[in-house]
Amino acid sequence: MTRPIAAWLAGSAWPVVFTWVLAACSLLAPSLSAGITLRWAAQSDILTLDPHAQSHTATSAILQHAYEGLVRYDSNFQIEPALAASWTRTSPTEWRFNLRKGVKFHDGAPLTTEDVVFSFERLKEANSSMTSHVNNIKEVRRVDDFTVDLILEKPLPILLRNIVDFRIMSKAWAVRNKSEKAQDLKNKEETFASRNANGTGSYIIRSWAPEQRVVMERNPAWWDTAPGNVDEVMYTPIRQDATRMAALLSGEVDLVTDPPTEDVARLRQNNALRILDGPEIRTIFIGLDQHSEELKYGSVRGRNPFKDIRVRRALHLATDAEAIRRNTMHGLSIPAAILVAPGVNGWSRELDRREPVNLKEAKSLLTEAGYGEGFEFTLDCSNNRYVNDEEICEALVGMWARIGVKARLNAMPFANFIPKLEKFDSSAYLLGWGATTYDALNSLQSLVRTRANSADGSYNMGRISDPRIDALIDGAKSETEPAKREAMVKEALQLTAQNYYYLPIHHQVRPWAMKKSVRTIHKSDDRPETRFAVVSAEAK
Repeated sequence: MTRPIAAWLAGSAWPVVFTWVLAACSLLAPSLSAGITLRWAAQSDILTLDPHAQSHTATSAILQHAYEGLVRYDSNFQIEPALAASWTRTSPTEWRFNLRKGVKFHDGAPLTTEDVVFSFERLKEANSSMTSHVNNIKEVRRVDDFTVDLILEKPLPILLRNIVDFRIMSKAWAVRNKSEKAQDLKNKEETFASRNANGTGSYIIRSWAPEQRVVMERNPAWWDTAPGNVDEVMYTPIRQDATRMAALLSGEVDLVTDPPTEDVARLRQNNALRILDGPEIRTIFIGLDQHSEELKYGSVRGRNPFKDIRVRRALHLATDAEAIRRNTMHGLSIPAAILVAPGVNGWSRELDRREPVNLKEAKSLLTEAGYGEGFEFTLDCSNNRYVNDEEICEALVGMWARIGVKARLNAMPFANFIPKLEKFDSSAYLLGWGATTYDALNSLQSLVRTRANSADGSYNMGRISDPRIDALIDGAKSETEPAKREAMVKEALQLTAQNYYYLPIHHQVRPWAMKKSVRTIHKSDDRPETRFAVVSAEAK
């Protein structure tokens, strides 16, 4: 285990962000405009430019440069003012936010509270997969052009963390371009806002050619100042690992935020590069259809094996997360037993201990459940989103085969994978989830809560429904006494694990590889922010 990971695991429940700064060196990239360009590559393309359409890390990592919220995280993941200059809680269920004056959208229009109200209503639309960020907000009420009240259903102890990703869009621009509603991405809708951006942020998105490149330029009229010096960002999705790393080694790109795990040790030996190590608040797990009476892509007729806890536990006992860590992840993962990673409020070492692999017990459980001869099903998996996602699924196929369960791997690009899940068109699937609020409620509400609206159970694709866990989640939404709330969150995590509603595999560890001409800070939410990046203009 590297020193940063050890320090992370020893830390408190709230995140500690490790900000190693790299030494400056060479390479000034060619730019479409005068100034300094940062050329950044990763395997995943973004899904849309609509800030309210899709909760997807690669998409959010780009859009955070163009669209801002009322508040934001600082470099240590503490809340600081953004479009709101200040705020006060006027009652347990009312918060007043004072907008920053003089802020302009990229098209020159001034920011007012009309845009905040409009963005709230747009985010609450059924098309949005990000409604959880405004969960429990009953109304956003305009007081005047620069004052807005957030009226809550109940007290919300993590309101400020929830609304970091409540990003503000220009009402006039959206109406003018017939983009009043969030893009319906699951039905592959295209809108003006899904292909164009107009925020208030530090960078202006000039172009996006899907699967080719996103180009952003520094916003000269931004209300804030940044420690970085990057004038232009070129983000290039490069799916193939070898091609992506060849681009870094040849100097075609400056930064790769997802180097292949098998290459990291070799990259550490390259004097022209530096590896910026950091933990990630993302957990990788298997979801199972526990709703259908008959498993859609299964071999069993008239039954759904995944409704039986014995079957779910058998798959868990046959999953060797340590072998995946060692062989597939090359040491860059932490075997997981629960749905949240260290650094997320609610995590504890006690809860996050996996049962040892036990094939004999797994086979016995299958026999008890009536599946002693095994069964077949399809395992859906992305092949360009998470670290070694397809390889993890391949490993699982082999592990489960040892107990007589045959999983047929169906791997596909993430852009095709997510719409399939959102239509409940899957027997079993691999997914990753990062608790961007750094609180377990984010994961529990999205993944485990019974689907009730666009916020509760938004990614509960297995359609789990447990009244006790629902009550705990709903209680944690409004409980303001820290000890009581912590107990609710931990019990919900524990019950989710004990019932094997999901099969956690590991928490990701994410190294970034970059030229020594680049200085930046590592982000445990895996969203690099160019405002913190400095690229040396002096060639060596």
